[in-house]
Amino acid sequence: MATQGVFVCLYWSEEVVVVMGMHKLTAGSGYEYLTRQVARNDSATPGRSRLADYYEEKGEAPGVWVGSGLAGIDGLNPGDVVTAEQMDFLFGKGLHPLAAERLAALGPDATEQERRDAVRLGRPYRLPDPGHSLFRQELTHRYAAWNLDHGNKPTAKLPDDVRARLRTTLAIEWFTAMEHHPPSPRQLAGFITRMSRPPATPVSGYDLTFSPVKSVSALWAIADQHTADLIEKAHWAAITEALAFIEADVLKTRKGHAGVEQLDVRGLVAVAFVHRDNRTGDPDLHTHVAVAHKVQAISDGQWRAIDGRAMHQAITAASETYNTALEAHLGAALGLRFIDVPRTDGRRPVREIAGMDPRLIQLWSTRRREISVRAGELAGMFHNEHSRPPTAAERQELYQQATLETREAKHEPRSLAEEQAAWARQALDQIGEDGLQQMFSRMFNQPRLHAPALDPDWCRQLAANVIRNVEEGRAEWQTWHVRAEAQRCARAAGIRWDQLDQAIPRLVEVALAMCVSLDPPEDGIREPDTLRRADGTPVYRVAGSTRYTSQRVLFAEQRIIDAAGRTGGRTAGYNSVDVALLGEHANGTELNPGQAQLVRDLATSGRRVQLALAPAGTGKTTAMRTLANAWTNSGGTILALAPSATAAAQLGEELGHSIHADTLHKLVYEIGQARPAEWAQSVNANTMLIIDEAGMADNPAPGLRDRLGPRPRRQHPAHRRRPTVGRDLGRRHPGRHRHRSRRGPARPSNEVHRSRRSPRHPCPP
Repeated sequence: MATQGVFVCLYWSEEVVVVMGMHKLTAGSGYEYLTRQVARNDSATPGRSRLADYYEEKGEAPGVWVGSGLAGIDGLNPGDVVTAEQMDFLFGKGLHPLAAERLAALGPDATEQERRDAVRLGRPYRLPDPGHSLFRQELTHRYAAWNLDHGNKPTAKLPDDVRARLRTTLAIEWFTAMEHHPPSPRQLAGFITRMSRPPATPVSGYDLTFSPVKSVSALWAIADQHTADLIEKAHWAAITEALAFIEADVLKTRKGHAGVEQLDVRGLVAVAFVHRDNRTGDPDLHTHVAVAHKVQAISDGQWRAIDGRAMHQAITAASETYNTALEAHLGAALGLRFIDVPRTDGRRPVREIAGMDPRLIQLWSTRRREISVRAGELAGMFHNEHSRPPTAAERQELYQQATLETREAKHEPRSLAEEQAAWARQALDQIGEDGLQQMFSRMFNQPRLHAPALDPDWCRQLAANVIRNVEEGRAEWQTWHVRAEAQRCARAAGIRWDQLDQAIPRLVEVALAMCVSLDPPEDGIREPDTLRRADGTPVYRVAGSTRYTSQRVLFAEQRIIDAAGRTGGRTAGYNSVDVALLGEHANGTELNPGQAQLVRDLATSGRRVQLALAPAGTGKTTAMRTLANAWTNSGGTILALAPSATAAAQLGEELGHSIHADTLHKLVYEIGQARPAEWAQSVNANTMLIIDEAGMADNPAPGLRDRLGPRPRRQHPAHRRRPTVGRDLGRRHPGRHRHRSRRGPARPSNEVHRSRRSPRHPCPP
């Protein structure tokens, strides 16, 4: 199968590099970037004919139809080449992809209703008012023109005042042309709001983008044609397995009032576009699978929309299915092995081909570096504005934003032969002929690993590791999280590709049996078979929605709750608090009554654990700085802790350079050493631990009390004070704070105080 390249959306989900991205396709022209670079007769225009010689044609290979759902569409079969007309009917309008042929077959005497019925595939898409899109397009053109006039990239971010001025000028022009008089201020504001609002464009599908790790693309780019073909076959086989998982376990539709019934469907209706490079010309083997939003219900044969809930929840599990299958197929076909390559950001290692020269990975990661640099800048801006690091979901949004902001125009189409020649020259220039031969020798002569025996003992041990890994990142989870982690553990264990179909479901089953269900027990009333899906579950239960936790998490949360009820700890004293408040006043900061009361409560209550809940902008940083000053004024010491190194550094800067700040994991590590660091060793009965963003901490961190257990010549941790600070919205582990606030003590802070570092700008006109 051929290969190609538009762009690939890579993002981080928690601490895992996800190499199957997903984003929505919108009705109208939302799909066109997939067909824009299709090769046909040496021109980059959408084509209908098959390629006579793919290797010599310039541009990308045409897409092909895939998916079990094609069985419900007469005239299309898996592997058929898709045309631009078919894409427009299905993804652009929501009609039968062969609408033109079906209309032609009716003849001239067909009624309008017969013509509508012939092309109907469920409800057609309702397209938005084109006027709104034209206004936004013209505004985008003017933004780009201003950037070019000032020597910037067309997509560079404009100053807020410039954006406001350009938007206002265009709005006045349009309003005057439409209404034949200039707008009043009120009319202008309403017009800008209406025209700037993104149109409510229907979702026409999902773009599932499968991309292997960079070492696979690098090897594919410089290998001989036979090896490159085997890599492409392994890539496609892995995609096939991921799509099969989605069809079997994830894909559903909805029916009934408010879509309360979730029904089984026949399968996907999709088009696969295989791409071979990225926008900078680096080798980047990846495949876009455009999944139509139309699916056929098995129960009544009606075409309805995909239920997107499970699609979004299962994205990581599908990605890990692809990753595992790819490693297994490449191992079987070429004898390749994958090893963990540590990452500098402290996240999970990336699994790359053993023996690959890292210089080639670095050479052909231009696009990723551009995105990563911009994503880092955006994360820093986010931290400065919100006084906290972005969550996993927010990191994903920032990465997608960075992808869009750094995207340049696609280079001129090239044939695969031209690209292979260019990549070969680049590799030779980078590591030389001898370096290439040595690298090939290393990669293709790796020692074989013995596949494990899939006996019950092995399965129980690996399932325990699966749950241990899952519970470190979240307080509760669903079957999708367990399946994703089972795939990762299976890869590390060296399970062969022919064992995967047996091993993964069994591993997930055993792992879930070790969990504790958080859903209420069933009422004992069994629905009739007509209200059950093929797997026996009721249609009124969302597939994969059962929530789980573990006894370890429950015990850890209970220990925190118990500690929150204990009193008799060290206090700072009211005089120390008053001095700290006066100090803030002398420095030009006036705490409001809520902030001042928060400081007094935390400093003087004597409780072992306290929780301060504060929405963004309520001044909790100022309150914590005052608390730290009050505590040190009374002769105590402060240790500031946060979930991440970035957040810890920011916290230390805000509380004062004399206060040591570090991560929760670093403290856990240090106290487990025979000779802990001096700052960890100095923690004693006079120490207050301030834990910022405690709700975002990994689960082992709240078990700090156990990890801080009695040690020789050291004070028991229960005698230390541990106020934790967090927001009451968007927390990573909401259950943990919920239980603690019920038991007490939770100190709310609700009056908003914007930071002086990042003033809230008024909205532009």
